[in-house]
Amino acid sequence: MAKADFYETLGVSRGASEKELKSAYRKLAMQLHPDKNPDDAEAERRFKEINEAYETLKDPQKRAAYDQFGHAAFEQGGAGGFGGGFGGGSGAFSDIFEDIFGEMMGGGRSRRSSGGRERGADLRYNMEISLEEAFSGKTAQIRVPTSIQCDECSGSGAKPGSKPSACGTCQGSGRVRASQGFFSVERTCPTCHGRGETISDPCNKCSGQGRVTEDRSLSVNIPAGIEDGTRIRLAGEGEAGLRSGPSGDLYIFLSVRPHEFFQRDGADLYCTVPISMTTAALGGQFDVVTLDGAKSRVKVPEGTQAGRQFRLRTKGMPVLRSSQAGDLYIQISIETPQKLTKRQRELLEEFEELSSQENNPESSGFFSKMRHFFDTLSE
Repeated sequence: MAKADFYETLGVSRGASEKELKSAYRKLAMQLHPDKNPDDAEAERRFKEINEAYETLKDPQKRAAYDQFGHAAFEQGGAGGFGGGFGGGSGAFSDIFEDIFGEMMGGGRSRRSSGGRERGADLRYNMEISLEEAFSGKTAQIRVPTSIQCDECSGSGAKPGSKPSACGTCQGSGRVRASQGFFSVERTCPTCHGRGETISDPCNKCSGQGRVTEDRSLSVNIPAGIEDGTRIRLAGEGEAGLRSGPSGDLYIFLSVRPHEFFQRDGADLYCTVPISMTTAALGGQFDVVTLDGAKSRVKVPEGTQAGRQFRLRTKGMPVLRSSQAGDLYIQISIETPQKLTKRQRELLEEFEELSSQENNPESSGFFSKMRHFFDTLSE
């Protein structure tokens, strides 16, 4: 009896994607599983067929051979020479079992290494800069202790002149399979710890790790207008991978030190400037030094009250990767005279005697309203 077409067995088209194959197989496997169909010979036969079909089609090489030669690719002496049958089909069901339960158990095939190669860890570096440096930008030189590829063995971990060999326990797959009843359970190879390779003659410099630890100097570009808490990613500058695996990334976390005079809110800057009582009353002017080192003159009109703000356009922080800039806001605080001389006190007392409601409209109006309020309550 001729074998059924593998695509027809799974109920998919020949152009089906890997995801479609897996979905179709999972659905059929759950329907035809022997535990759900005890003593049903037909269900058992079909279950074996879908296992064999999925085991073949999930492998790109086997699928290509099947598409070209059909079932002949897996017969004795056939063009593909891959082998097949239900023995491999249990591996297919193991795939689905691992997909369903592997993530809950913290496992999954994504953890397998390829030829013993493993990606290096990501690194974090905390950098503190001043507000002036955030304003103008800078190129910083940093030294990062990290693992780099061993130059003696070129990252292989093996002594020069030798090379790693395939693990004899797992045959280079990094996984070993044990049968438990109907299921086949995979776990990390205890001999090579999932790398798939063993090193009989390790490198003297790195002791077989393929990498060594040392300080590395890096140049980091800090753009003008960078904000507090910004993260900069340097791809491939983290720890070197094991056995020539890809390197991790370096993440630089920036923090901007508080400034003595300026407070930042986005691209705007705020500065509180104290002025004398006489300057506030009579008017005047003062100079403010901005972060670029230039001086900006602020004119204070007579009768200026505490808390008044003056806006200096485009004197704030530059906007990141833009030609625009924020504004600088100057907030006035009025300083009350202290440690008065006798003559100063006499002059202030004389000024108080000569003052009218027009000189202090806010305070006079406030106390007038307060008296009226309490008079109303007493009526």
